[in-house]
Amino acid sequence: MLPATFKLCAGISYGHVRSMTGLRKTAMVAINHEMKRLSGPGPNRWISQVRRRSSLLSGRIEETPYSEAEISYMKQGEEALQKSISILGDQSGWKMETEAENGDKVLSKMLPDIGKVFKLEVVLDQRPDHLYGELVGNMEKMGEWNPSVKQVTVRKVIHTRTWPRTRTFEPGATGPGPRVRSSPFRLIPILQRVGPDTLVTHEMAAETPGNIVGPRDFVSVRCAKRRGSTCFLAGMSTNHPDMPEQKGFVRAENGPTCIVMRPSAEDPNKTRFTWLLSIDLKGWIPKAVVNQVLSQTQVDFAQHLRQRMAASDMGAALAC
Repeated sequence: MLPATFKLCAGISYGHVRSMTGLRKTAMVAINHEMKRLSGPGPNRWISQVRRRSSLLSGRIEETPYSEAEISYMKQGEEALQKSISILGDQSGWKMETEAENGDKVLSKMLPDIGKVFKLEVVLDQRPDHLYGELVGNMEKMGEWNPSVKQVTVRKVIHTRTWPRTRTFEPGATGPGPRVRSSPFRLIPILQRVGPDTLVTHEMAAETPGNIVGPRDFVSVRCAKRRGSTCFLAGMSTNHPDMPEQKGFVRAENGPTCIVMRPSAEDPNKTRFTWLLSIDLKGWIPKAVVNQVLSQTQVDFAQHLRQRMAASDMGAALAC
């Protein structure tokens, strides 16, 4: 009824129609009838639908998928990825730092705005998706197999407005959840995540042998992406309100850093593994010592990762 009334009103607004007395009278009667119906008790169906749709639209406008802090973390992760891809894409200027007997090598390069960056290049006897699952899906367990890492805490920002519970399982602890075998490293389950592919992590790095470089910790935003058959894990330093500087640790900075995993051209079951590393350890440490520590850390990481994946393969075989 209401749409028809609107059309009738529109019709009498034209000059050649206003002279038709009968039409004007019909229009006035229709308008009076419609106004009485709208002012009656209880909203009619049309008004109810308008109110409902307006309410839904208002709810959609007020709902924000992510907070400003979460959006900032995602932007930082994407920035780290793009910077890393740009650095790795330039093949000029790299100098050999060290090369292992198995062909693993670490190269370095000076960049104007960043300083010295290191690049590990190895070939691993694993498919990229297997490595991706270990390094991303099991990131919080890295302390189990990488002696350089004492602890990894992942701050997982879930897009719900309820505060997530924190669960921590110490080695040998009892209670709900998986039992953890005795280990000098602690297991910290994932707590929070930002969107589908961004993490905010807190890593505590062990001191080097002889305490040449003391304990360091990092608060990082990490961006995990897949592009075709290539997997990326990029990161850079950030701040998090729940992770201030820790007693007994020097808060170091990193980034951009990035691990790139792509199938080997010779064998798709193997992975060309590249790790771009840029770290400011802070403190008064001679550059020669820093260079040696970082390059050796990368070589050791590759070896520990091989051992971890081999142990996983053996465990899977025994389970069959």
